[in-house]
Amino acid sequence: MKPFWDERYGASDFAYGTAPNQFLKDNISALPKGKILFAAEGEGRNAVYAAQQGFEVYAFDYSEAGKEKALNLAAATQVLIDYTVSDVLEVSYPEELFDGLVLIFAHFPATIRKAAHLKLLSLLKPGGVIIFEAFAKNQLQYNSGGPKDVDMLFSLDEISEEFPNVKFDSLTNEIITLDEGLYHRGEGALIRFIGTKK
Repeated sequence: MKPFWDERYGASDFAYGTAPNQFLKDNISALPKGKILFAAEGEGRNAVYAAQQGFEVYAFDYSEAGKEKALNLAAATQVLIDYTVSDVLEVSYPEELFDGLVLIFAHFPATIRKAAHLKLLSLLKPGGVIIFEAFAKNQLQYNSGGPKDVDMLFSLDEISEEFPNVKFDSLTNEIITLDEGLYHRGEGALIRFIGTKK
């Protein structure tokens, strides 16, 4: 998958645009002020937006091309983000470092997904807030982006299982119209939640 993302992010255009994800934008006030981690952050549009709102922003992705574009976007908007290139299971932040965790279309391979989510939860302080949006299993009925492997898509039950010790302030399966760059366009099926680590 790494060559796929390096190729996608290596193009001159931003694959998903430079504007922040709407669900994040609508709910960013739910995040505590402090250190926020953006997982599988790609080209940086959401991390840069959070930095503009005064958060201390950390991000990682395993694409070098994604990091390069993210840092260029941060420089263009005159903010700083701390961006690491790493696989999710190897990312080396200290446990309970972060006040918030943002997962926007972070679709990890099915073989590591549960372990990836547990790893990310370990990096979040108790009382820390998670903002999550990703494609639901019924996204395969739509043509607006996302993985074509149903095992990389989400159900509400899987979310509850893979994020133990999280109090869900909201957890929904919604059909919305996406308008994010070249690859998220049209009606799509999404799982969204805002949660707090117990």
